[in-house]
Amino acid sequence: MSVISVDHLTKDYGHGRGVFDVNIGIDTGACYGFLGPNGAGKTTTIRHLMGFSRPQEGSTSILGKDSWENSAWLQNTVGYLPGEVTLPAGLSGTAFLRMMEQMRGVKNCAYLNMLLNRFELDPNISIKQMSLGVKRKLAVVTAFMHDPEILILDEPTSGLDPVMQETFIEFVREEKQRGKTIFLSSHIFHEVDAVCDRIAIIRDGKIVSEFQSEELKQKHDRIYRVSFADADSYTAFVSKPFTFTSKNKRKLRARVQIPADQVGVLVASLKGFHIADFTEIPFTLEDYFMGFYDTGHHFEGVSSGRSERK
Repeated sequence: MSVISVDHLTKDYGHGRGVFDVNIGIDTGACYGFLGPNGAGKTTTIRHLMGFSRPQEGSTSILGKDSWENSAWLQNTVGYLPGEVTLPAGLSGTAFLRMMEQMRGVKNCAYLNMLLNRFELDPNISIKQMSLGVKRKLAVVTAFMHDPEILILDEPTSGLDPVMQETFIEFVREEKQRGKTIFLSSHIFHEVDAVCDRIAIIRDGKIVSEFQSEELKQKHDRIYRVSFADADSYTAFVSKPFTFTSKNKRKLRARVQIPADQVGVLVASLKGFHIADFTEIPFTLEDYFMGFYDTGHHFEGVSSGRSERK
C-alpha cells in the first residue's frame, strides 16, 4: 500500500481548470517530484491530499486514511508547507512556534533549535514586521518542527534567496536519507532534479508523463551544438535532414538532437565544413519538460536558473 495515494482524483472547476483523473502512488522513503507551471493543478492536488478540498471524483489518502475524512489528523501529523504562506500578524514568530508546539504535542525543543540555526531564523520579532523571505523560513521551520515522517511541500523554496534555497535542498536530501516520504511540488527544475527519485509532469490538470529520474538521464537522445566559421557552412548544414532544436543564423550555430547510435552519422556529415566548435549539451529535466509545452517560448511560472537556451 502506498504511503501517499491519489486515486483517479478529479475536481473540475470549469473552463479547463482543475485536475482530471490524477493517479499518484508514493511508497515509504521515496521522494516524488510534481513538476508543472503555475496553474497546472499542483496545488489543487495537494489541497485534496491535505483534506482541505473534497474530491468531485476519486479519492486521496495518506497512510491509508482518507484525506477528507481525516483532515484534522493530517494537519497535525504531516509536515505540510503551503505554496502561499498566511501567518497570524498579531503574533511574534516565537509565539507562533510555541502555539504550534502545543497543537502538535512537541516536547523536545532540540530539533526545533536545530532548524532555527540551520535556516538562520530569529523568531523573536513580530510576524507583521517579517519580510517575505523570513516568513517563508518560519513556515519551513513550522512544517519540519515535529520531525514528521511524511512531508508535503508545495513550492517550498518560493521566497527564499538562492543561498537559502540550496540550504533547503540539502536539508531535504538529508531528510530523504533518514527515510522520510516526501511529496515535492515545484516549477523549479533544479529543485526537483536535485532531490526526487520519481517525477511526474502535470499539464492542464492531467499527468502527461511519470518516470524515474535516473531513467531520464540514461535514456535520451544526444544534443550537440555546432558552430561554424562561415555562413556557407552553416547554411549547408541546417538544410540537412536532422532534427534541429534551435538555429541561430546570426551566430552561425545550431543545435541538433540525434539518437545516441547515430552520432557517427552526424560527425561524418560535418566533413568538409568549416567548424568553429562542436559541443555536446547535457540533456536536462528542463529539456524533457519543455517537450510537453511550446518549446519556442518559456512557459510563465516555470524557471530553471538558465538564461541561454540557444
